[in-house]
Amino acid sequence: MVRPERARAQRGTTLVEVLVTIIIISFGLLGMAGLQVRLQVSEMESYQRSQALLLLNDMATRITANRNNAASYVTSTALGSSMTCPTATATIVERDKKEWCDALQGASETSGSSKLGAMIGGRGCVQSTGSEYMITVSWQGLTPIAAPPSSVTCGANQYDTTGTPCVNDLCRRSITTMVRIANLT
Repeated sequence: MVRPERARAQRGTTLVEVLVTIIIISFGLLGMAGLQVRLQVSEMESYQRSQALLLLNDMATRITANRNNAASYVTSTALGSSMTCPTATATIVERDKKEWCDALQGASETSGSSKLGAMIGGRGCVQSTGSEYMITVSWQGLTPIAAPPSSVTCGANQYDTTGTPCVNDLCRRSITTMVRIANLT
């Protein structure tokens, strides 16, 4: 026969073991939730980068296809977010700039009147360096990392938010490519 004191002690020990197990499982579940949040942020960053690469390649292809008018693609200000896109479509260059600006603003996918099909705050620039054209696409990242090099000016200081870690262009993401137009004369 088990003594009553011993039975109570065994129940107390079992209760402590159950409570410790619940605490360990709770920490594990909190860790899993934190991991899920990090995965969502990484997935969104990856999606934005792939969209930016598509838009970068789009403009590079447009300039290459219309190489005789490549100098006309140079932008004086960034196209895309926070601006009114060009409306003229009389020439191929005008139509290309309008379509690229619309795509940078996310016109490929909409919900009501909201454009959602591109990166957050997408902007694009084309700069000339003689016979080469540097095409840049910039957008708003979700978390701060390193700022792009100072030579990449497209969207510079456009993604800083006071009171958040997104200052000094730490949340600006940019990708560039060069298109070289040969002089065939």
